[in-house]
Amino acid sequence: MIDTLPISSARLIDILLVEDDEGDILLTKKALTNGKIFNGMHIARDGVEAMGFLKQTGKFTDAPRPDLVLLDLNMPRKDGREVLADIKQDPELCSIPVVVLTTSDSDIDVANMYALQANCYVSKPVDLEKFTKIVKEIKHFWFSVVKLPPE
Repeated sequence: MIDTLPISSARLIDILLVEDDEGDILLTKKALTNGKIFNGMHIARDGVEAMGFLKQTGKFTDAPRPDLVLLDLNMPRKDGREVLADIKQDPELCSIPVVVLTTSDSDIDVANMYALQANCYVSKPVDLEKFTKIVKEIKHFWFSVVKLPPE
């Protein structure tokens, strides 16, 4: 099930968080709130839901195209590695920036995700203050510094 948490702003930023761990979902929500990031955050709890959302199929026919995907690696049914490969191989989705946001700091995972064309790889800290800082930096970089392609 996809949760949507709209927060009003001058420009609605749609973020798709692909995460199966409830604690990490709550931490991300709190970091976004503490970071004053105004967005519509959608949550997919596994890779199958994420791809349904991104391809706007089934119950997700009205899903918005996200401006950014925050992707965990280890999930049931379809893991983040498979989701990233599917996104980057799809001509309709490949321009959506994907930030791998995971607890893994394995050099192998980092190398593999960049080989699959991840836009960046961030190891998430468990400390809320540090995590909030990272989320603010992600938001600043992707929505203030970088010029994204049109939909």
